[in-house]
Amino acid sequence: MTTHNYLLEIGLEDMPAHVVVPSVRQLHDRMAAFLKDNRLAFADIKEYATPRRLALLVSGLADKQTDESTENRGPAMKIAKDADGNWTKAAQGFARGQGGTVDDLEERDVKGTPYVFYRKNIIGQPVADVLPKVTEIIEAMTFPTRMHWSHYDFEYIRPIHWFVSLLDDKIVPFKILDVEAGRTTQGHRFLGHAVDLQTATDYEDALADQFVIVDEQKRGDVIKAQVKQIADEHGWRIVLNRDLFEEVTNLVEYPTAFAGQFDKKYLELPDAVLITSMRDNQRYFYVTDHDGQLLPDFVAVRNGNREYLENVVKGNEKVLVARLEDAVFFYEEDQQHSIADYVEKLKTVMFHDKIGSMYEKMQRVAGIARYLGKRFDLSEAELADLDRAAHIYKFDLVTSMVGEFPELQGTMGEIYAKLAGEKEDVAKAIREHYMPTSADGKLPASKIGSVLAIADKMDTIMTFFGAGMVPSGSNDPYALRRQAYGIIRILQDHKWHFPLLRIQAAIVSQFQEKNQVPHLHLDKIKGLNDFFVDRVKQFFSTKDTRHDIVDAVTANQDVDPEDMFAAANVLTDQVDKESFKPTVEALTRVLHLARKSKDAGAQVDPSLFQNPSEQKLHDAVETLQADAPQLSIAELYQRLQDLRPIINEYFEENMVMDKDPKIRDNRLHQLAQIRDIAKFFGNLDGLIVK
Repeated sequence: MTTHNYLLEIGLEDMPAHVVVPSVRQLHDRMAAFLKDNRLAFADIKEYATPRRLALLVSGLADKQTDESTENRGPAMKIAKDADGNWTKAAQGFARGQGGTVDDLEERDVKGTPYVFYRKNIIGQPVADVLPKVTEIIEAMTFPTRMHWSHYDFEYIRPIHWFVSLLDDKIVPFKILDVEAGRTTQGHRFLGHAVDLQTATDYEDALADQFVIVDEQKRGDVIKAQVKQIADEHGWRIVLNRDLFEEVTNLVEYPTAFAGQFDKKYLELPDAVLITSMRDNQRYFYVTDHDGQLLPDFVAVRNGNREYLENVVKGNEKVLVARLEDAVFFYEEDQQHSIADYVEKLKTVMFHDKIGSMYEKMQRVAGIARYLGKRFDLSEAELADLDRAAHIYKFDLVTSMVGEFPELQGTMGEIYAKLAGEKEDVAKAIREHYMPTSADGKLPASKIGSVLAIADKMDTIMTFFGAGMVPSGSNDPYALRRQAYGIIRILQDHKWHFPLLRIQAAIVSQFQEKNQVPHLHLDKIKGLNDFFVDRVKQFFSTKDTRHDIVDAVTANQDVDPEDMFAAANVLTDQVDKESFKPTVEALTRVLHLARKSKDAGAQVDPSLFQNPSEQKLHDAVETLQADAPQLSIAELYQRLQDLRPIINEYFEENMVMDKDPKIRDNRLHQLAQIRDIAKFFGNLDGLIVK
């Protein structure tokens, strides 16, 4: 069977590096869906991308669409024909809608009722007739930012300059705006020129001749090899940060790595400042010796060849030195002021105009941190350090260095705190309170940093909820979901209990007693329960826990993530055991009936017992109630499992819903006691048992 190769290239103004890879992957997925929807078989789709182009090479593409036969059911025969056997208007309309006449209709029974059917045979079109519709996928592309140009309303990531659309050696014509597809692609902006492709498969080699390495993987391999060669020549260790490497790879079409230098005097700056200046601001790879000590050198990548490279090196060195001079000035200037001076300045810095200043936030967080520190059993020394950190931890936001390098907030706070004579643990907590900065980011290593991080995030979440700024749908401009998820991860890391309802009430009480946010509607904070449960479910999704177990344990009304994690672990360990099904069934039966108990916390009256099994269950439950506070979740499950034969005997001897209301209520109270003990496992009704 004849197959083809199809090349599609979208030529653009230079795109931001961070959108190149996601965009070409999106184009790949849209092309695959397009071919599938149009019944065009293919073997593979190869992606190519640089800052100036997004391209796909489809190989093994079918010569034509597969033929298709469809069957559509119309009205029942009693509607399709009248009493005289003539086709009705309903049948005629159905046939016309299918593109045929009543002569094409067939009669067939469906579950004993005759209907009319229309069979449609669709002959596949040649691939060359279908491919012009790829304009649909080009126009449907989405980007994080869009722009329009000239007099067009059409928006795209950057202005479109050319299209290549080749089926083997033939142009597949289409046009978007004033740009017509052809066979001409563009080489490197300065080193290459336009080139006409003879066939689709010439693409990669033809562009290589024009100083464009169009395969991102190969471009990255070239950069790695060049950087390694530089490192070997100088005996350096060059750190290829993953994000920076991907960005640099997608900033260039023809990479040439080179080394530059700066004066050793700048090594007196903190490493974080030097690294940020090089990596984040200039897109340079920093250099260390084999002991990890920073060297006054850097490695960068130009978009071009080695011609006039010495001028490029000098230019990059000059730019970096200017930035480092600024850093030296800010570093020395910042140390002319005390931490107390900076804390005072925070009174004029708004956390949010609906909530208050950053200074007021620190006052609230200090109270929350003190409460949580005691709950998490921090020592008196740790509590003192925590209190100190909580009263100053945002001070670096008003330093000149953080003003110039916002990404150093927290990091500079730690550095300046140490220079000011603060304790190591206090300084460390100032940096760690931002952690984690992403869903899978690093967690605080210290207990003080962990508590401060939780306190800071809880204050942010609760005050934003109180101000009515609650995330909805995909809209979460203040990253409240990420912060809540960070709290969950920190709690799980330390195995700390966090009963949200009680903690939430304690924080609200603090706010009210100290009149800290009198203008906020604290009643809106009630929605936090479901908000945090959703984050717990998100955490479970990373652990491959069964969905029914997750749904069960997160239904626990006492929202304590640690209890939920422990309960899920126990149920996961038990789910494949023979005892699991009868245990869950026994407890589920108890839970169903216990819902009928109307008096929460009502006492059981043994004088109303009519059978020995009632007393037996009562004694067993009383013992379990007394032991429960000291039991682990695993031990609690085992004790509930041991209760199963007593529960079964109880149900065999007693009719719970007795006609006598006193006996009935007393038995329901017995079952309610078991329900209250089993609540740590959430809603056991939804568990799948086999």
